[in-house]
Amino acid sequence: MEIGMMIGCAIEYATGIACIVLGTMIWKKRKISLIHDYHYRNVKQEDLSAFARSIGIGIILIGAGIGITGTLDLLGSSFWWAPMLAGFVFGSVIIFRALKKYNGSVFS
Repeated sequence: MEIGMMIGCAIEYATGIACIVLGTMIWKKRKISLIHDYHYRNVKQEDLSAFARSIGIGIILIGAGIGITGTLDLLGSSFWWAPMLAGFVFGSVIIFRALKKYNGSVFS
């Protein structure tokens, strides 16, 4: 295995882990201040818990997809891109739906 591929996999793992940690902090610790304030400016106080949960899960899905991509890339799979695409699409849909439902729009 060449060094460039190993570095690429390490970057994918690190990025995936960072997203999973960030998503967990938003979800479990309710640290919505980790996202930009215009994304939660109009969220009602009683909806903060559900909003943080949805945003956190979306970011965790994106991170998991990136991490699994690193594993498949390391194994030499030709479908290494599929988990990243799936994680990004599903995670983004969850995030955008939460922003629309609880904040009123993506940018408000």
